[in-house]
Amino acid sequence: MAGFQRPKLSKQVSDYLSRIGRQGGLKSQRLLSAEQATAMVRVREAQRAFRKYHARCFWSYDPRLRIKAGDVSWVAEQLMKNGNRALWIIGRKLCP
Repeated sequence: MAGFQRPKLSKQVSDYLSRIGRQGGLKSQRLLSAEQATAMVRVREAQRAFRKYHARCFWSYDPRLRIKAGDVSWVAEQLMKNGNRALWIIGRKLCP
């Protein structure tokens, strides 16, 4: 069985696909300041800690709760108040 051969594209089609591919790549790039990037990482780490330590520190809250930027300090406080020393350290790292 012969291998699949891609049909030859016309120059016009090839140029069009190249142009729209380049535009999509440019639109998807985010420009974040250092503060915004740090805040995004902090939210992601708080969400991870909430899921991982839900049974220990957040058992009275819905496990599907979505942690947002305003919730990071609350997550840190709960880890530091209800967890052991290792969780206190994780909570402290979440604090700005």
